[in-house]
Amino acid sequence: MAFVPNLGIAFQEIALRHARRTALLYPATGECISYSELAQLADRIACTLWALGMRPGQVVAMFHDKSPAAFAAMLACLRLGVVYTNLDPDSPWQRISKILGTCQPRLIINAFQELPCAELAATGNAPILNLRTMPETPEELALPAVSAIAAGSPAYIMFTSGSTGMPKGAVMSHANLLGFIAWAGERFSITPDDVLTNVNPIYFDNSVFDFYTAIFSGAALVPITAEQLCDTRQLVRLIDRAGCTLWFSVPSLLVYLLTTRALGAANFPAMRKIVFGGEGFPKTKLRQLYDLFGARVELENVYGPTECTCICSAHTIGPADFDDMQNLAPLGRLTPNFDYEILPLDPAEPEFGELFLRGPQVGLGYYNDPERTTKAFTQNPHHEHYTDIGYRTGDLVRRDARGWLHFKGRSDFQIKHMGYRIELQEIEAAFGSLPDVRECAVIYQKLGGGLGQILAFAAMSDPVAPEELARRIAAIVPPYMVPRRVLLLDSLQKNANGKIDRVALQEIAASLGSI
Repeated sequence: MAFVPNLGIAFQEIALRHARRTALLYPATGECISYSELAQLADRIACTLWALGMRPGQVVAMFHDKSPAAFAAMLACLRLGVVYTNLDPDSPWQRISKILGTCQPRLIINAFQELPCAELAATGNAPILNLRTMPETPEELALPAVSAIAAGSPAYIMFTSGSTGMPKGAVMSHANLLGFIAWAGERFSITPDDVLTNVNPIYFDNSVFDFYTAIFSGAALVPITAEQLCDTRQLVRLIDRAGCTLWFSVPSLLVYLLTTRALGAANFPAMRKIVFGGEGFPKTKLRQLYDLFGARVELENVYGPTECTCICSAHTIGPADFDDMQNLAPLGRLTPNFDYEILPLDPAEPEFGELFLRGPQVGLGYYNDPERTTKAFTQNPHHEHYTDIGYRTGDLVRRDARGWLHFKGRSDFQIKHMGYRIELQEIEAAFGSLPDVRECAVIYQKLGGGLGQILAFAAMSDPVAPEELARRIAAIVPPYMVPRRVLLLDSLQKNANGKIDRVALQEIAASLGSI
């Protein structure tokens, strides 16, 4: 990609160059949206946003349904320098209200027939624009010059789980994303002839890869809805029908396709790369996938925090990766867009410690959250001679003799479950907000093969059935954060320091086995 200062100019150039090519392909209906049509729709929405008073740097919150208008709305925001954040329509209102309180959007865009959260209409905090009933805008309305948006301007906010119970919004800039697009296009050899899947929820970090590497490379994007994901055989048929050449998802989805026997060697006939990341891939299942497709499809294990523009390393799976069936596949080497340090936990082991990332894809911090920004985005600890801000990932890695990195866990209570980054303390905070809960602890029980489940232990002041507790928690946190089981105890065992003994809780969980 030639140098451009912002994503608005980048998309204008792509849309002109590939005007008649397919930008969005919906295999279930056969609908195709060309780049020219997508650009025209984005300009129309941009005019509407401008007429409603939206200006650079202001925030739009959006309920996304993967329709052409919804994708165009994201492009319209980039065109104007407006910052967008996509909301999870299945999240409970209590969590959505926290996110809205943090980002204070000037406008809420709804792509669904009705608002997913009925409570939103009653708040009156921001006007609501429904893309299905969007008003016509004056043709004479002049939009600002795209070049007015600086490369360092924020592009989007991606909210992730926070340990205090308050979700944190990672902010990525136009420059962050332009660097990511350039690297991903080269690393995965993405061309306008490619057809990329979009099985990831649009509010989820992995969707950044889907949307930006497809639309800003002149390739076609195949959006898959949540309903279509529920039927694995239909999902595979849709991917085959669309002629997808590049797949990206969390390993859990690929494991599910294998487990339900929806995926066979005859499927994915046009596929050239299967990319996966966001969590560990159980080696036995990875071997099964490799045996199916390894002879004709490259399998890529990728890694990267939300705060660093989605991906910062990629490793191509080969036969040697199955010499060891116990450990996870390596992360490989970091991309050229990154430098890094390993911050040792023990000076005697300099090759093992927390990964500290530096480079042009490190984001701007957490929106409206200076305290957590200062804690995570810190000065390089190896010198103080000049400003050198990097991101402390909290991920523990080991560097081998080849210079490859291997993921070895977390330095805090954060986990990866079904591809989602989750702070167990956020779930504990949800329990703590319930009046009958005297004390609680949430753990992650590893089940082997890279799989696991969330368990909660609680002591109550008044009797409440575990099922009722789980129902109350489901009204506070998203479905993927609701514990698999809630276990009630008279009190939670403490260690010598007076803290909850999480080792003892893990032993209780082990005695129960998988549920």
